[in-house]
Amino acid sequence: MNLKDYIKNVPNFPEQGIQFKDITPLIGDGKAFQYATKLFCDYAKEVKADVIVGPDARGFIFGTPVATQLGLGFVPVRKPGKLPRETITESYSLEYGKNALSLHKGDILPKQKVLIVDDLLATGGTIAATIKLIEKSGAEVVGIAFLIELEALHGREKFKDYPIYSLLTY
Repeated sequence: MNLKDYIKNVPNFPEQGIQFKDITPLIGDGKAFQYATKLFCDYAKEVKADVIVGPDARGFIFGTPVATQLGLGFVPVRKPGKLPRETITESYSLEYGKNALSLHKGDILPKQKVLIVDDLLATGGTIAATIKLIEKSGAEVVGIAFLIELEALHGREKFKDYPIYSLLTY
């Protein structure tokens, strides 16, 4: 199955000059979504993940079915103010702005093997912040998996110490 057939390019969204990759046709097609999930599950088994982490919000879309299929826990990394208990927070830059991410203290345990699952690797700001939160928790990032990697933005170069798996590259 060619998953690129299920990705739509949207020019100038969310702002002028950005070529947004719309994943909604892929997640709207049961067979394509199931296939992508299977590929992520195979990778999670390969890296021997104990827990799946997904950054807000599209990491939730791909991370939760992987965790469910494998019988693993899923830990959301959210934007500040969205988690009700005590959190740790890390700021980051996007290709078109700035933000921060938070994680509940204690949701990731020391020495756990964590696979991060997200929809897109662009400049890598979101994932860098997610890695810092995981490592502050004492856990080990054993892999990072993306539906899409935008190679021209060189996000992969920030993560030379981490295995990266991308289903699609542009």
